Amino acid sequence: MATIEEILELEPIDADIYRGKAYTSQLLRTFGGQVAGQALVSATHTVAPEYRVHSLHGYFLRPGNPDEPTIFLVDRIRDGRSFCTRRVTGVQAGEAIFTMSASFGVPSQGLVHQDEMPPAPDPETLEDPFQTRTEAQRSVFREWENFDIRIVPADQMVRAERFAAQQRVWFKYRHRLPDDQVFHVCTLAYMSDMTLLGSAKVAHPDSNPQSASLDHAMWFLRPFRADEWLLYDQTSPSAEDGRALTQGRIFDTSGRMVAAVTQEGLARVGRTMPTDQHARQG
Repeated sequence: MATIEEILELEPIDADIYRGKAYTSQLLRTFGGQVAGQALVSATHTVAPEYRVHSLHGYFLRPGNPDEPTIFLVDRIRDGRSFCTRRVTGVQAGEAIFTMSASFGVPSQGLVHQDEMPPAPDPETLEDPFQTRTEAQRSVFREWENFDIRIVPADQMVRAERFAAQQRVWFKYRHRLPDDQVFHVCTLAYMSDMTLLGSAKVAHPDSNPQSASLDHAMWFLRPFRADEWLLYDQTSPSAEDGRALTQGRIFDTSGRMVAAVTQEGLARVGRTMPTDQHARQG
């Protein structure tokens, strides 16, 4: 599988136009995190270094073909003294497959608070799926073999009352990454699409719904490293009408909340995903 450095390396084509390469994949559709991460990289190329991305909001419009590169078109919506905004459209075969707005800001002083990190076992005590599971069990993680992903087992979960579905996942990139914080932010945008929709299935262990990301929103709160352990605290507060809402809060090992994620995805039962790679969602 491609390294994250390869995935996030975009080719400049023209002013504010970039190409993301295609890489070997087991998936029928381009992984949503790859499209979001590459789109964010393209946006960061168009802002001054003193501006840091603090949020993104994206919509997955069509399933991408993993065998084809994606072209990213960046629109410079606004450049202000404190904030600037970019809109990015990912295109394949002349059709938009993804659209994203990203906001960048200059760091400033203000209020400071955060939720407390939930309890979770030490990630090093949990099984590494590439080391302890059978080949069949490992296959689900094969796409992300460069990432260490350890789901907290149900019998070790400390659950909060009043939540419909909860899941916690430790994850990190397995290899040392460049020190540039922008690179870690774009890597986390890629990682944030991993396992999140799975939190909706926790409340329905015997169901295997049709699943695909519909939209994705992220807020980057504090600096972090994506090659060090991060705890992804996931919940699914509601599922209805063939869709599931999922939310995640991401903490580093010191308990700092570094990012927050909200995603809606398909959660249909009684239907299977089309085998045609170019079939549209919906």
